[in-house]
Amino acid sequence: MTSSNDFPTAGVELRHLLVVSDYARSLAFYRDVLGATVVREFAGTLCFLSFAGGQILLTVPGGTTQDKPTVIFASPTDHDRVSSELAIRVPDCSAAYDVLLSRGAEFLTPPVDWGYEVRAFFRDPDGHLLEISQSGQQKSEDSTL
Repeated sequence: MTSSNDFPTAGVELRHLLVVSDYARSLAFYRDVLGATVVREFAGTLCFLSFAGGQILLTVPGGTTQDKPTVIFASPTDHDRVSSELAIRVPDCSAAYDVLLSRGAEFLTPPVDWGYEVRAFFRDPDGHLLEISQSGQQKSEDSTL
């Protein structure tokens, strides 16, 4: 029996939904640049992508619905104001940077070493912020080999 305090339970998954202004362009970015795999698609309006054990959902802007009566889905309008980001932990930030750069990702800067982590930021075609980061502890452990 499940208690009323049991959450999350087995079978719970976290997905991240992104509202995109140009569905085809964004799908190509997440598939071809980031390397996500299309799991399911409702042509031109909603796509489920598998990435690193999680799912990214892409959808188009839309109005209110019965289950979200005051909420409107809209893509970002100011790329320099961020309310969320996709953070991707990687074993080697510089290597991931090189691969993503070669696939067309446009980074804000090359990776920066903060001591506790190495990280670099880039945007998708709509301006959603993505981060690749490597643990500084992992970096120091690797350098002792």
